[in-house]
Amino acid sequence: MERRCGWPPGATTTLPDEITRSPAETEAFGERLGKRLRVGDMVLLTGELGAGKTTFVRGVARGTGSSAPVASPTFQLVRVYAGRIQLAHVDLYRIEKPSELAGLGLDELLDQGAVVVEWGDRMEARQAALVELEHLEGDRRMIRVKRDLSR
Repeated sequence: MERRCGWPPGATTTLPDEITRSPAETEAFGERLGKRLRVGDMVLLTGELGAGKTTFVRGVARGTGSSAPVASPTFQLVRVYAGRIQLAHVDLYRIEKPSELAGLGLDELLDQGAVVVEWGDRMEARQAALVELEHLEGDRRMIRVKRDLSR
């Protein structure tokens, strides 16, 4: 059986690029995306340290119906949040080689829910959504949807 390198098609989104002016606005953008996620959807997040990726995921989790506190999984690599659908929050910051991805169980996590990946530029997933966060100044962030989820 072929492993999923190009993840299965996901829900269609129509989220435009946006400049947010506070953590609450960044979370709200993530929440809109989270409300559209379905089992098997993957979202790759890119951006420098401090760009707002974990803040964005906090909103995504809320959008999936989770009320759990969201923290960066940098040392744990994967955190799972229960909600309308399960959300796996993956952080690839400490991953140095593609071979290290195999032990994360991404295929299994996609079978059980949606997956959002911080430092998503460290892996290949052609059919995943790709969202870039850029710190502008202060609390302002540019959020660019480089590739939407599609069916």
